[in-house]
Amino acid sequence: MKSYTMTTGGITAPKGFLASGVFCGIRKSKKDIAIIRSEVPAAVAAVFTMSTTQAAPVVIDKATLLRSSKCSAITVNSGNANACTGEQGMKDAEEMIELTAKALSIPRDEILISSTGVIGQYLPMDAIREGIAMAAQALSANGSGDAADAIMTTDTYAKELALSLDIEGVTVTIGGIAKGSGMIQPNMATMLGFLTTDANIDQAFLQKTFRAGVELSFNRISVDGDTSTNDMAVILANGQAGNVQITEGSPAAAIFTEALNDIMLALAKMIARDGEGATKLVEIIVTGAENDGEAVIAARSVANSNLVKTAIHGEDANWGRILAALGYSGIDFHPHDVELAFNDLPILGKQFAILIDEEKVKQSLAGDSLTVQIDLNKGAGNATFWTCDLSKQYVHINASYRS
Repeated sequence: MKSYTMTTGGITAPKGFLASGVFCGIRKSKKDIAIIRSEVPAAVAAVFTMSTTQAAPVVIDKATLLRSSKCSAITVNSGNANACTGEQGMKDAEEMIELTAKALSIPRDEILISSTGVIGQYLPMDAIREGIAMAAQALSANGSGDAADAIMTTDTYAKELALSLDIEGVTVTIGGIAKGSGMIQPNMATMLGFLTTDANIDQAFLQKTFRAGVELSFNRISVDGDTSTNDMAVILANGQAGNVQITEGSPAAAIFTEALNDIMLALAKMIARDGEGATKLVEIIVTGAENDGEAVIAARSVANSNLVKTAIHGEDANWGRILAALGYSGIDFHPHDVELAFNDLPILGKQFAILIDEEKVKQSLAGDSLTVQIDLNKGAGNATFWTCDLSKQYVHINASYRS
């Protein structure tokens, strides 16, 4: 039984948080600037893209977090990634911080920034200046939905969740918003994810448990195998719930970690389901690997296989493509020991025994979700990834992304 209950309100559900999302003209018509604000300086933890091609906001945020473990605001724009923009991009990112600091009257070292959208174009700073001023004025305890809308790019719906849990008799809340639909490959968060909590929690433990949670959630999704230049996941904890501080090893730490992991996983699965042009959410479960690390590698390889994903879109039980993806993953296994199933329906047995019931398999593949079960029969390692099918619509969306 879970130790928490789902609630509403997203990132403004926890006490002491405000948010906003406004349209300022970076995009043609959609909201494109968001601010997330903690009314008091909050402990912060973050994880960033592993790409060596990093956008200006990522570079600057990493430097900021070396100087400060507190954050009071995050400013996010969509429609422009401010990536591969050189010295001008860095200046523009720094100006976003200065504008936010002035609008909210907070120190610049308590501000993080984020951008998402087209790579290689300079930020339209006139619009950014106006947008940050408007977003600061629009901050609201009911603004989570507007912020979730403002960070979207090719997403088809906003991703927003919140939950409450009991920590030694005190109600603690965690909220989150995320964006991601394309350029999603597990190698950090591969998207933007912003979480808030009113928990009083030790900052070092927050960073440790948040990073571990990212590995089990945002790092277990794939849409297209591409890692973005701008990926980040951030959590702010402002302590306004008034609970006794959560520290590593305490009973409260386990309760909080379970809830945090679950809300991140729920957001991650929303991203996988909303993959550009996707029609099916695909869960890939690998068991029987030599160890968990090998299972992760195997599941990632299958999740990233365009041939597997197109076969699933075409509702074709092409198990050979799964075996091929396992084969080039680099793990140690014996192909003749592999067993496969779709939604518990046997597909392949040991020694390449074909077990397909074509009629039942067709029915199984026709739904909007699919579980691919892979047993390597080598050890006790296991891992789960989430991905989606790959459709013609994905090509259409990405062939005209800049227009």
